[in-house]
Amino acid sequence: MSDAIVIEGVRKSFGKLEVLRGVDLTMAEHEVVCLIGASWSGKSTLLRCVNLLEPIEAGRIVVHGDEITARGVDVNAVRRQIGIVFQAFNLFPHMTVLRNLTLAPTEALGVSRAEAEQQARELLRRFGLLDKEQEYPDRLSGGQQQRVAITRALAMRPSIMLLDEVTSALDPELVAEVLDVIRELASGGMTMLIATHEMGFAKDIASRVCFLDEGAILEQGPPAQIFSEPREERTKRFLQRIIAAGRM
Repeated sequence: MSDAIVIEGVRKSFGKLEVLRGVDLTMAEHEVVCLIGASWSGKSTLLRCVNLLEPIEAGRIVVHGDEITARGVDVNAVRRQIGIVFQAFNLFPHMTVLRNLTLAPTEALGVSRAEAEQQARELLRRFGLLDKEQEYPDRLSGGQQQRVAITRALAMRPSIMLLDEVTSALDPELVAEVLDVIRELASGGMTMLIATHEMGFAKDIASRVCFLDEGAILEQGPPAQIFSEPREERTKRFLQRIIAAGRM
């Protein structure tokens, strides 16, 4: 199985604050890796670096064998193969659900409007949203909006998906419908790097869990090992707080 993502010695600072301190991570094709850790541990920044939304200051990132952090790289070409979905839905409020899904394929990929709409409807049907194609985002629930945001990213036919705390802005009763979409993607073999506070979900879906602390991956391993027998004291303290808060 070939490597989908190789992250080597990645460092990133905002002013004097070093957010990523030499992160190393290798992901295989079709692997689902969940990043866990306290707020400000570097999870979201790492995802943004992989999508080239943030420039790195040291190290390198390789995707499907190509170094995407090398000079002269076509950033737009990189982003066409790496979909990213954020905590905020970021849907275009003045466009219907269908147009939200077809805009990027027609403008960035040169797909015809008819083909883009056909593909969009297939995605909407797959995730139970076909009846919402002519709705505007403000007419949808939070869970529906996030599902549309995920399908919009999928409309670009990415080989890798990055998911950044996609359930954090949702009411608890809406979380399950979004997690079901991600489970469906995982079962279909999508390579995914997921930053999440949903520990039960990470335990259920991840092939590997990485615990980030102060900008570094302190510990990683299979979910059963990380959640049941963590080796690092810092990981143990983090999970104890999660359990005490009733979030696992």
